[in-house]
Amino acid sequence: MARQIRTKRAYDPPEPHDGTRVLADRLWPRGLAKDKAAIDLWLKDAAPSTELRRWFGHRPERWQEFRRRYRDELAANPEALAPLPRDGVVTLLFAAHDIERNNAVVLAEYLAAQNKAS
Repeated sequence: MARQIRTKRAYDPPEPHDGTRVLADRLWPRGLAKDKAAIDLWLKDAAPSTELRRWFGHRPERWQEFRRRYRDELAANPEALAPLPRDGVVTLLFAAHDIERNNAVVLAEYLAAQNKAS
């Protein structure tokens, strides 16, 4: 089975169809108890740099530029993605309120493009 990438807020309850639950943020989600999070893998090093995260600040007008810069960071650091399972369902978890404009969405797009290229 090829890898299937999904995204979901870290605060949403775990579900059986989540597969491998991967926290895609550099910081642990505020107020989320580690025992309730059901996180299988924390990809801190694959998250946007602190500088990029602060620059973006979840401002919608910076979204396209954030996507470009974050993809550049991912391309420059391929070893950060090595721990990801190569097949099965992978759910990328994020803490941001905006479910359409966050780093997990960009990471999912990046991984999907990698899957098509290989």
